[in-house]
Order: sequence, then structure tokens, then C-alpha cells
Amino acid sequence: MVQATRDYYEILGVDKNATQDEIKKAFRRLARKYHPDLNPGDKVAEQKFKEVNEAYEVLSDPKKRAEYDQFGSSPFEGGPGFSGFRTYDFSDVFDFGFGDIFSNILGRKTRHEVSKGRDLVISLDLSLEEAFSGVTKTITFNKERVCKVCNGSGAESFETCNVCKGTGGIKTSKGFFKMSQLCQACAGTGRKIRKACPSCGGRGRMVQTETVKAKIPAGVDTGSRVRLRGLGGEGEGGGPPGDLHIEITVRPHRLFKRKGDDLYLDLPVTFGEASLGAKVDVPTIDGVAVMTLPPGTQGGQRFKLSGKGMPSPKTGLRGNQYINVKVVVPKNITNKAKEAIKEIESLYRENPREGLVRR
Repeated sequence: MVQATRDYYEILGVDKNATQDEIKKAFRRLARKYHPDLNPGDKVAEQKFKEVNEAYEVLSDPKKRAEYDQFGSSPFEGGPGFSGFRTYDFSDVFDFGFGDIFSNILGRKTRHEVSKGRDLVISLDLSLEEAFSGVTKTITFNKERVCKVCNGSGAESFETCNVCKGTGGIKTSKGFFKMSQLCQACAGTGRKIRKACPSCGGRGRMVQTETVKAKIPAGVDTGSRVRLRGLGGEGEGGGPPGDLHIEITVRPHRLFKRKGDDLYLDLPVTFGEASLGAKVDVPTIDGVAVMTLPPGTQGGQRFKLSGKGMPSPKTGLRGNQYINVKVVVPKNITNKAKEAIKEIESLYRENPREGLVRR
């Protein structure tokens, strides 16, 4: 017997003039809050649950409530006139919805559950030019759909579950109260497969090949994802389909390196172009640009072509293209060329390594 150490009205959190409906609502709320199945191993919650039941046992009975209001809790502390706890079927008293609770605990679906279909992820390789301009690609992929023969049940025929007798749940007693549990044998459906569907082999789902046209926006990069809503797997129980995610990989380019929305290019120039300056043709992602090299351009010097990079998928604005100059020195030099170079060297006596080595 739980010793009443507090006011029963206080335990339920109601006024002493509360109606039976208010008392019942308070009991349902607190019983749900402290129920042992929702607080496994919590001794405090278990004690609270017992106190709530004792208070409801008294206050829900008009005769016992009248005695309590007149004499207090002493007549109900195990003495004559207290009949002890009533046995409640909690699934009926406060509508726990044990199907949902136990489907979560057991990781299984009940016959009432509606769920979204699986999202699918496929990979797509693009050239840098396709990523620059955007492209429409024809994509073929496999996805699951509900079997049309058995409507997703996986069965050609059923039989009543012999464990729960078709109810989908099992009622068990635990001390002074009853509990409703999901039937594990049939996962709450109330029936078992007698003969598997010959079309899907009892899986309830089929794999089908589907072909769609996917529009890939300009500016995507490796790791970008394009989502096609509703093209994933079919949902269960009438739920919506999942989405198809296209994961992009942009192949390396023979000329350009990409960092974000910027492009980088190594541009070879001759010794004469670097020394004297020149107008040179520079390849870009969308054509050819003419760039002016100033006289005395050094190897490794960097130039920028503004707005000649990749477009941003978010804003559409283009990044920049950076030019790294590579001065190419001839490998095979004629005697005449050697004499000319020596003459140039004699005109410019600057030592580029001055101060580099100390003796």
C-alpha cells in the first residue's frame, strides 16, 4: 500500500471542487507521464505512478471522495473501507496508442503507419565545359516500387495470427495494472503470410528501371547535389515518394584547374615575349581572350582576367581566371642564337642572385 503523504487533489494537480471530467483528464495526463513503460528503470516515476493511481482510486469514486473530503486520507491507508487498487486496462483508460509506442521500440511498422519512400543517390560525371554552361542529361537508375500484384503486402494469401488471434496486440498483467503490447509475431498486423506473393517473392516491393531527363544548373562542382523531388522510392501505406539526389563529379580538365568559382591556367610564353612584351591569345572556358604582356614579364608572374571564371550556382556571377606565366627557354640553341644571347647578357650586367649567397 502506498502511504498517502500528500493531498490527493495536490497529487493530481486539481482543485478540490474539480469535476469528475477534470479529475479524469488529470489522471490520464499524469499516468501517461509516469507510466513505467515510458520510464523504464525510473524508480521515482514508478512511485509517482502509484501515487497517481491511489489518488484517482479515491477521487474517481463519489462515495470514497466524500469520505476523503470529510475524514482525510487516513480511512484509505490500508484500513477498513479501502478496497485497494482497481485494475485498469491503460490502453482503454487513457488511449496510449501502444501501436505507435511499440512500433518505435521494436523498430517495426504497424498496419496504420504511413512512411515516406527512400531517398536515392546516384553519381553523374560532367566535363568542366558542361559544368560551366549547365546541361540536360538522360539518367537511368533503379528504384523500388510497391508490388502491384500484392499491393505491398508480400502475400498471395493471409492467415490470422495465432498469437494475438488477429487483434495485433497482446494484453498482459503486471501487478495492479494491465498493459497492451504490440504482437511481435505479426508486427501488429493481426495476420501472417500464408503464401508469399509470386511476383515479389514476399518482399512487397519490386525493383524497376526508370529513365528521366535531369537539368543540371550551370556552375555545379564536385560534391554538388541536384535534387529531383518525388523520383525516389515509393512510400508505404500511401506515403509520399522519396527524392532522387544526383551527386556531381566534375572531371579534371587538361588546361584549367578550378578552385571554387575561379579558374587557373599556366600560360607558356617565349623569352622574347616576356622580355619585349606582346599580345598573346589566352584560352578561357568559353573562348579565347587577348591579353597584353608588359615588357619585362617574369616567369611565375600572375595576371587576372576578371569575370572569366565559373558561374556561381547561387548568384550566376562569374569568378575570375588567373594566368600563371611560364617563360619557355629553347632547348636547342644554334651558334648564331648563342652569340645573340651573349651580346644581350653583356648589355645587362644585373646579377639576379646577388645577395643570395654570402661568402
